[in-house]
Amino acid sequence: MTQLLRGPFRDPHCPLPTMPCELRSERHDATLILTISDPGTHNTVSEQLFAAGIEALDVAESDPAVRCVILQGDAGQFCAGGNIAQLMHHHATDTALQAQLLERASQFIEGLRACPKPVIAAVEGQAAGVGFALVLACDLVVAADDAVFVMSNAALGLSPDGGASWHLAQMLPRPLALQYIWLAEPVTARQLHACGLVNWVANSGQALAEARCVAERLRQFAPNTLASAKELVNQGLGQPLTRQLANERDHFLANLSHPNGSEGLRAIVDKRVPQYR
Repeated sequence: MTQLLRGPFRDPHCPLPTMPCELRSERHDATLILTISDPGTHNTVSEQLFAAGIEALDVAESDPAVRCVILQGDAGQFCAGGNIAQLMHHHATDTALQAQLLERASQFIEGLRACPKPVIAAVEGQAAGVGFALVLACDLVVAADDAVFVMSNAALGLSPDGGASWHLAQMLPRPLALQYIWLAEPVTARQLHACGLVNWVANSGQALAEARCVAERLRQFAPNTLASAKELVNQGLGQPLTRQLANERDHFLANLSHPNGSEGLRAIVDKRVPQYR
């Protein structure tokens, strides 16, 4: 069943259009598919979108039947970034509204990173500006071979947002991160695959199908161990080895005593496929 998730609306006296920005939510077996949907603007972001995304991630985290989340864009485009008309309006009137949007974006980006379920980006078309940042915040990335990524902020006289500078600095050599941010040049899926930012390159129009295949593969593993691995990798970015070894010990012992730990060990001995829950 498809649901439309909407965040709270802005001031009704705001002169900007008040059509809600939709985040479509669909369950396919154990996978929750979230679709950024505003085709008329190539899926530009809004406060409503981010609020709905935060809500959807909370639902996914609390529902044990959800094993994986896929984030995609509607109508063959991932996300074109910020809405230029809104940016111009806020620049000319009240930057507090833009600050509120950035705060919502930060909460959603942090939610993608912290979600204990694997989050996969399925990218068709363009991922620009904060749209590119959303891709970087996901755990795994499937991109169509004709998908284009661009950190477009510099071309608008703006600096990065959505955690893009942090993710690029963590994932790439410093000169390459600065190249992407400063020059605002389009980068292909295959270029990002070569430097490790894209996991799989799919045929055009097949990014979602490939992402669902990856989600099905992940479903075969114990969800608690997937959550532990994600948390450990996130922690490891800023931890000294001694602290990380202690974190690994704590997670290992917790997972060993979990029912899924017993099931996995018994399945090896019994030479059967484990049935995790």
